[in-house]
Amino acid sequence: MTETNKKNTQQCTASLSSSISRRYARYLRSGLSHLHSSGIQSGAALAERWLATIGGCLAILCIAAFSIRITGTLGAAAVVPSMGASAVLLFAVPHGPLSQPWALFIGHAVSAVVGVTCALLVPHMLLAASLAVGLAIGAMHVTRSIHPPGGATALAAVIGGSTIHELGYWYVVMPTLINCVIIFAFAMVFNNLFPWRRYPVSRIKYHPAAPALSPQLDSQILEDTLREYNIHIPSQQLLPAINAALQKAKQQAGHLHIELGGVYSNDKPGADWAVRKIVDESPHPDPEKHIVIYTVLEGNGIKRRSGSCRRYEFAAWAQKRLQAAPQKIKP
Repeated sequence: MTETNKKNTQQCTASLSSSISRRYARYLRSGLSHLHSSGIQSGAALAERWLATIGGCLAILCIAAFSIRITGTLGAAAVVPSMGASAVLLFAVPHGPLSQPWALFIGHAVSAVVGVTCALLVPHMLLAASLAVGLAIGAMHVTRSIHPPGGATALAAVIGGSTIHELGYWYVVMPTLINCVIIFAFAMVFNNLFPWRRYPVSRIKYHPAAPALSPQLDSQILEDTLREYNIHIPSQQLLPAINAALQKAKQQAGHLHIELGGVYSNDKPGADWAVRKIVDESPHPDPEKHIVIYTVLEGNGIKRRSGSCRRYEFAAWAQKRLQAAPQKIKP
């Protein structure tokens, strides 16, 4: 084979390899696009994954030990799975609406009542089981306490065996509500060890502030202003351009207005999360000398309590403006 033929062969091979690579890359992008559209979740920070794993493991260990003492091994095998589902919510998404105390306690309680009632009144187990889950969903809707594990609580009341059936409506209190108390208490203690995981959400001290309203020009305001300055240009021609310029300036300046007394968060996950309040500043025309002094209210840096930096550095750090949660009025 001549040198020219070798080069041609190598070029063809490289071209074919490049074509195959591009094709596979296209298939990969298409596959990822389909996964995204199917609802694949964004990944949590590594620390969050470990905390959720450890919290769920310890909570179920406590609940399983208690349930075995009350209902025996077979009864616990039917009851504990619903608490396992609750553990996923309370430790993986502690700020979710389905994880809050009302949903946890009322969702499980009404589902247990429905399940026991179906087990007592409907002799056919298959029909009783399907009715228990369906009616439990309806009952949770009525009581505004949707908690998906409640479906398993209702089902266990029907298919849990003689140990569960012998409890009758006592099943609602023990083991169901007692297990709820155990997992809720454990979730409160465990999650509140970490400021960014405060549970329930009523314990969060700061909430996102209401967005500031941006004033918009209308043709009448612009017309009056042009008349004041003796500028003879139709306002209809200027208005779209001016509003577009205002919007662009807002985007370039960022969405947050950094000011003295403001409370801000970096909105980072896990242990990097922090809340700071600007308590003083030293204005200066030179951005390198415009200093803000802040105090750390929550999260990362709480031990040193305060610090200072250039104003533009603080603006780059801040991702969300917060406001103090409304104080509960004590009777």
